[in-house]
Amino acid sequence: MKKMVALMLGLAVVTSAFTACGSSDSSSKSETSSSSSEDAATTEAATTADEEATAEESTTEAAGEEEEEEENYNTGDASLDNVRNQDEIGENELLVLSFGTSYNDSRRLTIGAIEDSLEKAFPEFSVRRGFTANIIIDHVNKRDGILIDDVDAAMKRAVDNGVKTLVVQPTHLMNGLEYNDLIDQVGSYADGFEKVVFGEPLLTSDEDFKRVEKAIVDWTSEYDDGKTAICFMGHGTEAQSNEVYQKMQDLLTADGYTNYFVGTVEATPSVDDVLAKVKEGNYEKVILEPLMVVAGDHANNDMAGDEEDSWKSVFTAAGYDVECLVRGLGENEAIREIYVDHAKAAIEKAAE
Repeated sequence: MKKMVALMLGLAVVTSAFTACGSSDSSSKSETSSSSSEDAATTEAATTADEEATAEESTTEAAGEEEEEEENYNTGDASLDNVRNQDEIGENELLVLSFGTSYNDSRRLTIGAIEDSLEKAFPEFSVRRGFTANIIIDHVNKRDGILIDDVDAAMKRAVDNGVKTLVVQPTHLMNGLEYNDLIDQVGSYADGFEKVVFGEPLLTSDEDFKRVEKAIVDWTSEYDDGKTAICFMGHGTEAQSNEVYQKMQDLLTADGYTNYFVGTVEATPSVDDVLAKVKEGNYEKVILEPLMVVAGDHANNDMAGDEEDSWKSVFTAAGYDVECLVRGLGENEAIREIYVDHAKAAIEKAAE
C-alpha cells in the first residue's frame, strides 16, 4: 500500500509526503503547515491548546516548574493516571498528543479523560499518549517516578511495534504554531507507516466554535443570574491564531451571552481589557474559569493564585466577589465529544 500522511484541514484532508524535518526537541510548538489545517500559542498549548492548550498549557508553565525545585502544594496522585506507554500496540494506533501538565489530578481528569473517550469510541485502535513538553515529562519523572513518552519516544514505540495505520489526535485548542511543528515532527517518521492521519484541534470549524460555546455556557449556567460576569481565561499567542479568542467572544456576544467574557494571559484581550468590559455592566460577582484543556499552572496561579497580578487578585481589588472554577475543558464531556468526532473523521479518511 502506498505510504502517505493525511493532514486534516477543515472538512478536507490533504494527503502528502513529509520530509524529515522534525526536531528532537518535542517541547516545541506547532501551527498549521502548508498542507495542514491551540493550539497553540508561541509559548503554549496549549495547551495547550494548548493550550492549553493547548492546549491546552505553555512553556511559561514549564519554565516555572523547572525553576521550582521543591513544590509546596499537592497536585494529586500520579499513580492513578494511565500514562499509556505500553507496547503490543497492534497495527492500528491512535496517538493522543498534548502539551502536558505536571498537575496529576488535572492530567488524569482532562487529558486522561479525552484518551478514555477515544478508547471507548474506537476499540479497534490502541490509544497511546505523547507529550510535547519534555520539561514537564522530566519534572513528573523526577518527582513521581513516572515516565511519559515525548513525541519522539511515542513515534519510535509505534514504529518498533509494527503499527501500520497511525491516527494522531492532538488535544490542542487551535491550529497554532505547535500544531504545525507537531505535523513536521510526526512527518519525519512517516516512512515507518502505511498511513499517518492527523485529526483537527478543538477549535477548527465554525461548528466547533458553536459546540464549544454551548459546552461552556451549559457548564456555567448555574452562575448566570444576571448579577455575575463569567470570564474565561485563555493562554494567548503572538501568532495570528490568537484571533480564536476574539472569535469566541464575538460569538458569545452575538448569541446574547453578554455577561460572558474571554481574555488571555499572554496576549489580547488582557485581564485589564476584560476588567474594563466587566466594569461596563452592573455585576456584583465574577466567575473565573480557564479556557484551556487542562487546569495546570496558568489556571492555578495566573488565574486563581494570590499574587498581585493574578486574575483573581485583579478582580478582587476592583471590588468584585470572585469565585474561581479551576477545571480544564477536558473535564467537560461535550468537549471530549468534539475530539472524538475529529478523530472519527481522521479514521474514516485513513480507511479510504
